[in-house]
Amino acid sequence: MSKPLSRNTLIVASVLLFHGAALWALQTGLIRRVVEVLVPVQMLSEFIEPPKPRVIPPPVLPKVVAAPVVRKTETPPPMPLAIAEPTPAPNAPVGVVARAVPLPAITAPPAPVAAPKVELPSSDADYLQNPKPAYPGMSKRLGEQGKVVVRVLIGVDGVVQKAEIRQSSGFERLDQAALMTAQRWRYVPGKRGGVAEAMWFNVPINFVLE
Repeated sequence: MSKPLSRNTLIVASVLLFHGAALWALQTGLIRRVVEVLVPVQMLSEFIEPPKPRVIPPPVLPKVVAAPVVRKTETPPPMPLAIAEPTPAPNAPVGVVARAVPLPAITAPPAPVAAPKVELPSSDADYLQNPKPAYPGMSKRLGEQGKVVVRVLIGVDGVVQKAEIRQSSGFERLDQAALMTAQRWRYVPGKRGGVAEAMWFNVPINFVLE
């Protein structure tokens, strides 16, 4: 009668048997076929996964703006109307209608009148033929010379009415000679606005030794 196998012996035999089967499966390609079958099934299961439900956002409702409340304004009570009486009261003032007084017309000021043209007398006209002043002999010997201005009043006829020394030469003989010369000369009378009139005129006379 044979002895029963021990537990350890069974375990070792099972392991050896498992490894031998695995080697045989690798050689025959059985494991590779199993893997090829399992992997597509897994991938197919991933692709066939049902899509997630789409979340639709709630619709946005437009804002409702409350209309302003219009308060009814109270209408003021009607004003009492004045009723004209056919006969006025005895003490009622009577209105006076004033007549409009016309204002005087505004007239522009008159344009300024141009001053009349003044023409001074003259003593150098050719037709007057006034002689040169006489040089005093004593003044020549003494070497006296200078300028004398004689102020004369010439009438409308060109004749001297008055004469006076306005500027002295510093020598009495020369001043008197110039005064006598200016009195004897004839002049063109002065004119104002084309009309001859008496005017004062300054006559310069020079005494110069040559």
